[in-house]
Amino acid sequence: MPDIATEVRRRRTFAIISHPDAGKTTLTEKLLLFSGAIHIAGSVKARKAARHATSDWMEIEKQRGISVASSVMQMEYRDCVINLLDTPGHQDFSEDTYRVLTAVDAALMVIDAGNGVEPQTRRLLQVCRARNTPILTFINKMDREVKAPLDLLDEIERELGMTVVPFTWPIGMGKLFHGVWDRRADQMRVFAPGEDRRGGNEEILLGRDNPAIAERFGLEWQQARDELELVEGATPPFDHAAFLAGTQTPMFFGSAINNFGVKEVLDALVELAPPPGPKPALQRTVEPTEPKFSGVVFKIQANMDPAHRDRIAFVRVASGRFERGMKLRITRTGKEIKPNTVVSFLSQRRELLEEAYAGDIIGIPNHGLLQLGDTLTEGEALQFTGLPFFAPEIIRSVEVADPLRTKQLKAGLQQLGEEGAIQVFRPMVGSVLLLGAVGQLQFEVVQHRLETEYGVKARISGSPYHVVRWVTCPPENGGEAELKRFIDANVHRMAWDAVDAPAILLDHAATLRAVEGNWPKIRFHTMREHAGLVFHGA
Repeated sequence: MPDIATEVRRRRTFAIISHPDAGKTTLTEKLLLFSGAIHIAGSVKARKAARHATSDWMEIEKQRGISVASSVMQMEYRDCVINLLDTPGHQDFSEDTYRVLTAVDAALMVIDAGNGVEPQTRRLLQVCRARNTPILTFINKMDREVKAPLDLLDEIERELGMTVVPFTWPIGMGKLFHGVWDRRADQMRVFAPGEDRRGGNEEILLGRDNPAIAERFGLEWQQARDELELVEGATPPFDHAAFLAGTQTPMFFGSAINNFGVKEVLDALVELAPPPGPKPALQRTVEPTEPKFSGVVFKIQANMDPAHRDRIAFVRVASGRFERGMKLRITRTGKEIKPNTVVSFLSQRRELLEEAYAGDIIGIPNHGLLQLGDTLTEGEALQFTGLPFFAPEIIRSVEVADPLRTKQLKAGLQQLGEEGAIQVFRPMVGSVLLLGAVGQLQFEVVQHRLETEYGVKARISGSPYHVVRWVTCPPENGGEAELKRFIDANVHRMAWDAVDAPAILLDHAATLRAVEGNWPKIRFHTMREHAGLVFHGA
C-alpha cells in the first residue's frame, strides 16, 4: 500500500480564477492537453467552433459560451497528481467560486493582457488573500495588441496589493509577438501559432547575449531587453515563503489559445505550489498525513448525467486515504454511508475510483443525504469550517406555470438549493417560494435548468424583500426559547432555507436596523456558516 505521506507530497490542488473572457477555460484545456489528459482541445461556442469546452458540460454553458458551474479535473504531470478546478468567471456565480477556493491549496489567476485587472479579478483576489492562498499569475492573449507589460506589472501590484515577480517576459505583442524570455533558464522560447500543439517542439534560443536573437527579432528584442533590465532592478528576487503566504506572485506571459507559455505555468505549479496542508476543524487541526480519512463537501452538482438524475457531492479529502466501499460517517447527522461508486473526474468524463489521498477531489453520488459543508470521517466527530453562504443580494418569488407540476418544482428547487446554485427560502406563512441570488444571471440559469432538467416551466417575478439575514440566539442570551419568541413575533416575514436554518426577510436596511434594536439578544448573520454551525449542533 502506498505511503500516505508520500502520496500527499505528490498532490497539487489549485483553482483557475479570472474575470469572464480572460481565457480561463481555454487555459484549463491546454493544461489538460499538455499533461496528456486530453488529446484534442475543445472550443467554446463563442468562438464559432463545433466543439464546446471540455470543462463546460451544462446545456446553458454550451449555448452562451460561458462557464456557469465549477468543473473538477484530475491529471498527472511530472510524478505529481494535479487536481484542477475551473471556476465560473461571471460575478453572478461568485458564491460557487468562493466555495471552490476553500477546497484548494493554490490559485492560478488569468489576466487578459488587453484589459488588465478587472472587477471580478479583484473580488476573487480578496477571497484568496483572506485565506493566504498562494497565487500564480498568467498574462494571456499576448498574440493580440495589448497593454504594455510594464504597465500590467504596475497595475497588478497597485490594484491587488501584491509584489509581482516576472518569471517570463514577452518579446513583442500582437502580430509582432515573438515569444517569451525565461528569466530562470536564461533562454528564449520562440512563439509559433498552433492551437493543438503539446509544446514539445518549441524552438529555444539560449543566452541573452546571443547575436542570433538580436538579428532575428530586432526592435522588439531590444525593447524587451531594456524592460528586462528595468524589471530586474526594480523587482525583488522570488521569495518562496512570501509566495506561500499569498503576498508575492510569480508572473508568466503567453497565449492560451496557441498553447504558448502553458508549460512554464504547469512546471511552476508542480515546483512552487504547496502540497495539501493542515485543515482547521472546530475540534482541532487535522493534518493531511493522518492515517484516518476525513473530508468536506464543498460542492454539490445535480444532473451532471441527465439520464440518471444524479447528484454528485464533491468532497475535498482533508486527511488520510479513501478506499472504495469504506464506512464513512456524516458528522452532522451521525448517519453512516458506504460509497461504492465514488468517481474521479476528467471534466464530464468520470472514472470509478479505488483510492484517494489528502488533496484529491472525489465525487460521491448522493440523494439528499449530503449537504454543502458536511464533514465526513471514519467516526471522529469533526466539523470543518470556512464554507461560506452569503446573504443574497436579489430576492424573487417563484411559481409554477402549470399547478400540476408543483411537486416537480419543489423537488427541482430543493436539489438546486442543495447545490448552492440558488438559495431557496420557504416562508413560514404562505406557499409562494422565494429565491435568493447574488446576480440576475443565476435566476436565468435556474429557470433554464428547471425546464430542461425537471420539465417545469417556472415564473420568476419580483418580491417585496431586499434584505435577508439568518438568525440565531446563543445559549447565554436565552438560546432556543428566545429564538422561538423572536420567530413567533416575526413569523409573517420568516422563512426556512435549504438546510432549515431560519432567516428573516425584510424590505429595507432601515427595517433591519429597527429589528436589531428591538431584539438585542438575537444575532443577525450575513453568512450562513455562522448560523448553520449553531443549527447543526456543532
